[in-house]
Amino acid sequence: MKILIVGPAWPYRGGIADFDERIAREYIKKGDEVEIFTFTLQYPSFLFPGKTQYSPDPRPEDLDIKRKVNSINPFNWIKVGRELKKKNADLLIIKFWLPLMAPCFGMIARIVKGNGKTKVVSILDNIIPHEHRPGDKILSKYFVSSIDAFIAMSKSVYDDLKSLNDKKPCLMSPHPIYDNFGTAVSREEAIGSLGLDPSAKYMLFFGFIRDYKGLDILLKAVADERIKNSDIKLIVAGEFYNNSEKYFEMEKQLGLEGKIIWRTDFIADEQVKNYFCASDIIVQPYKTATQSGVTQIAYHFEKPMLVTNVGGLPEIVPNGKVGYSVEPEAKVIADAISDFYCNGRYAEFVENIKEEKKKYSWDRMLENVDKAMEQVK
Repeated sequence: MKILIVGPAWPYRGGIADFDERIAREYIKKGDEVEIFTFTLQYPSFLFPGKTQYSPDPRPEDLDIKRKVNSINPFNWIKVGRELKKKNADLLIIKFWLPLMAPCFGMIARIVKGNGKTKVVSILDNIIPHEHRPGDKILSKYFVSSIDAFIAMSKSVYDDLKSLNDKKPCLMSPHPIYDNFGTAVSREEAIGSLGLDPSAKYMLFFGFIRDYKGLDILLKAVADERIKNSDIKLIVAGEFYNNSEKYFEMEKQLGLEGKIIWRTDFIADEQVKNYFCASDIIVQPYKTATQSGVTQIAYHFEKPMLVTNVGGLPEIVPNGKVGYSVEPEAKVIADAISDFYCNGRYAEFVENIKEEKKKYSWDRMLENVDKAMEQVK
């Protein structure tokens, strides 16, 4: 099968670029021909508050990545669409996460489908974003109308799609495990690599730090006397996407100096394993979400998780089985943390994770993409 992927990939960084590259490798492993068409311009700099959009890693030699797409130039969309249309591919995959990308992706998809052969399947992170902006629904509807079939990675995203268009084929398929960050290392090796105190216990908040991810709630939970007066520490590993000062101010106000370990540069791929393997539990205190790639990294490294009951997170983290799914409230999160450490739940959760993670294979994702294609009339 000849497959095209349009979306983030090297030299861009982040979870969506990781996904596009990983699914490309899975198709290549099956013997398919894959080309990735990524951006010359992804976000204008004024729309990207992080330090850099670019990966420090070298170009992946095993992938055919072409930088062609300008997300804000309509003339470019037409040019790229015509180029991809001529390729007469069997499948075009577009990962969708932000309505800002809808005009670009929608125009390209419409043009490519004009060849009468290529089927367009979109894998949805979100269809209605975490942080709402005026016009989001209008843009998302435009995008949806250009796509043949969809894969929703959580029930909440599936429901959002059906609220916009209940006619298009859509299958649910959870986010596969991110197994591209290497194999697990021992706790001792990870702690040594990160320069941490081996006598402490560690929780991990991982990824871009954005308001909707609820780090403020987690800091209040850590200030609970049961945690504050223990040897439990919180590692915050990821780059600030919004104002950082409010979090540092909270740390001071709550008396958490020495309890929070700030590692707020972008975490290079080769360091990811150390942060997960040094930690006892991965905490995602999100205020809103659909699903999260962080849970799939935790599954890969077989680490218990504490998530909140928002979006599709409880679907991925069954409460009391592989971790906790609780309300996004500081007291409730503190209760779960206390239960985890005081009642020694780590080994029990890890055993369950080994079984539960089998649901999240890349084979299953590809099978569902095939099924979605078959439903296209």
